[in-house]
Amino acid sequence: MRHVFRHMAAVAMAALSTAAAAHPHIFVSTGLTLVRDEGRLVGVEVVWQYDEFYSLLVLEDMGLDADYDGTLTDAELAQLDGFDMNWIEGFAGDLYAMQAGRAVRLGPPERRGTTLSEGKITSRHFRPVEGGTAGEAWTFKPYDPTFYTAYDMGLGVSGPDGCEVKIVAPDIGAAQEKLLAELAQIPEDGESDYPQVGEQFAETVVVTCAAGS
Repeated sequence: MRHVFRHMAAVAMAALSTAAAAHPHIFVSTGLTLVRDEGRLVGVEVVWQYDEFYSLLVLEDMGLDADYDGTLTDAELAQLDGFDMNWIEGFAGDLYAMQAGRAVRLGPPERRGTTLSEGKITSRHFRPVEGGTAGEAWTFKPYDPTFYTAYDMGLGVSGPDGCEVKIVAPDIGAAQEKLLAELAQIPEDGESDYPQVGEQFAETVVVTCAAGS
């Protein structure tokens, strides 16, 4: 997830060994709500629930919840809202849509609010679908290509009436083997980009809608 708070987790993990660094640093439970209009998919609402440690880093960096009671004032929530919407140019939002094997572009995010509950920050945003064909199955994959952030579909998927939604788990064993093989190619001086293996660890959301629904 490439936004302005990414550096905080990097600092926190800097002391870890190379082996530990092979794992993600931020963990996000994801939820998707698919929106259709006149038989066509027009957008998807995305929910990101951050792990407690990263949530704490964000709050401390922004000077929020100074009394550590786990409750934010309306003013603090307003300040927090949009903290993860500062996307760099070209960032895909860690959500990839495809139809019939072709990538479909998702538009820029529209804020839908941010909350704090049980020590976890949860943010919501909407992404319009820019393209696609009515009547064809869709696939969505939430992932960070660099695997710096690990996403799971723990918050589920809500599909429109007449649509079947299936979540397909990745082959973790194969993904781990690929990661280890890629890491083995990194020179001892470490002067190499981290392997782009995030997709191999990603769950796949498959959406099939009945014709005319």
